[in-house]
Amino acid sequence: MFAFTLFVLFVFFILYKLLLIVPMREVNVIERLGKFRTVLQPGFHFLIPFFDRVAYKHEIREQVLDVPPQSCISKDNTQLEVDGLVYLKVMDGKLASYGIEDYRRAAVNLAQTTMRSEIGKLSLSQTFSERDSLNESIVREIDKASDPWGIKVLRYEIKNITPSRKVIHTLEKQMEAERSKRAEITLANAEKAAMINLSEGERQEAINLSEGEKQRRINEAKGTAQEIAIVARAKAEGMELVSAALAKDGGNEAMNMQLKEQFITQVGKILAEADVSVVPAELAKIEGFFEGMEQVTNAVSANSVKGAR
Repeated sequence: MFAFTLFVLFVFFILYKLLLIVPMREVNVIERLGKFRTVLQPGFHFLIPFFDRVAYKHEIREQVLDVPPQSCISKDNTQLEVDGLVYLKVMDGKLASYGIEDYRRAAVNLAQTTMRSEIGKLSLSQTFSERDSLNESIVREIDKASDPWGIKVLRYEIKNITPSRKVIHTLEKQMEAERSKRAEITLANAEKAAMINLSEGERQEAINLSEGEKQRRINEAKGTAQEIAIVARAKAEGMELVSAALAKDGGNEAMNMQLKEQFITQVGKILAEADVSVVPAELAKIEGFFEGMEQVTNAVSANSVKGAR
C-alpha cells in the first residue's frame, strides 16, 4: 500500500513537471539544461521533466511603476523635487529575461536620471507650463535606452513638481507683486477711460452750447430782418396813405391842424416835465412856426400831386 502511494505521488509529480498551463496575462521563459529553449505564450504546453524548467515569468499587461521623488536643478538654478509614473509593457520575454537583471528597477532609475537631465534644460516656469513636452522627451529617451531590454515605455507622467520653501516664498512674493501691478494697471486704465469720457462730455457740451448760441443768433438776425422789413413796409404804406390824403381836398388844412395839435401837445409835456420853466421868448414866433409848417405841407402836397400825375 505504501509503495502504491509512492507510485501515485511520483506519477502526479511527473505530470506536474510534464504539463504546463500559462495564464493569459503572462509569458514563461523555458530553459533546457540551463540554456534558453523558448518563450511559451498563454495556453497549454508539454515539458520534458527534469530537463525543461520555467526560468522566468513575465507580466505582459501594461505595468505602472512609481518613480520616487528626487531633487532636480532647473536651468535657472532652482531646486525642485519631482516624482512621476512610468508606464511600460514587456514586448520580448527573452530580452526581458537575459537583457537586464531587473527591467523594472532599471526603468525607474533610467526615468529618474532622464528626468533630472530634461528638467536641467528648462527654467522654473517652463517646468510647469511645458509638462506635456517634458513627458514626451522623457518617454523618448527612456524608450531609446530600454529597447535592448525587450520592453516598451508607453508614457511617462509627472505627478508633482515641488520647489523648495525659499523658492515658494519668492514665488508668492512675485505673484503678489504681479497682482498689485495688474490692479494698478486696471485702476490706471479706468482713470484714463474716465478722463476720456469726461473730456468727451465737456467737448460735446461745448459743441452743443456753441450750436445753440449760433442758432440763437441766426434766429435773432432773422427776427431783426423781419422786423426791419415789416417796419419799412409799414412806413412805406403810411407815406402812401399820407400822400393820398394830402392829394385830396382839405388835406393841407387837416395836415396843418394835426401838426399844430402835436406841437402844442409836445410843448405841454416839456413844460410839465422840465425842472426849469420854459417860456417862449416871443409868442409871435409860434405863429411864424405854424406858417412855416404850412408852407412845408403845401410843398409836400404839391410834390405828391406831381408824382401822382
